[in-house]
Amino acid sequence: MRDQPPCSPPPEDVLETVAPEQFAALAHPLRQRLLFALGHRPSTTSQLAARLDAKKGNVTHHLKVLREAGLVHIAETRQVRGGTEHYFQRPARQMVVAEPQAAGTAAMLATVAQELDSSPAEHHLTLRHLRLSPAKARELCEALAQLVDEAEEGPEPVHGVLVALYQQALPTSTTC
Repeated sequence: MRDQPPCSPPPEDVLETVAPEQFAALAHPLRQRLLFALGHRPSTTSQLAARLDAKKGNVTHHLKVLREAGLVHIAETRQVRGGTEHYFQRPARQMVVAEPQAAGTAAMLATVAQELDSSPAEHHLTLRHLRLSPAKARELCEALAQLVDEAEEGPEPVHGVLVALYQQALPTSTTC
């Protein structure tokens, strides 16, 4: 196919984000959307701009920020009409945010909200609060991770999955 690079190495399985520049890079909704768009195959700036309905200059800028943070890399280059075309790819299939920070979490949730809003199919969204022991919470976390890891198949339509398990903060008491 003309719009795909000749060959690129498959991404690693998991990238754990831990560096401050990675958290800063994750704090913008367009960068989140770029990471989602790069989830299955390498793409050029032009392809990403068209897929995300964004300006090519904006995509170029945000790819640079992601690249400097180590969240994307150039997988392939091709000579095209006297220029060089870069194919960008995520370094890992799955990106785990080691210690989520408020700005990055807000950007991620905003991006998921945009995707839900524009989804052509029905979607499922549930927020539940469960009473779990630490051991049961670990067990649920592992089961959810395994379920998501085993769910992916072949060339079917892409579905987004956001998994979050967190301990709810205790309410602060206020006295009148």
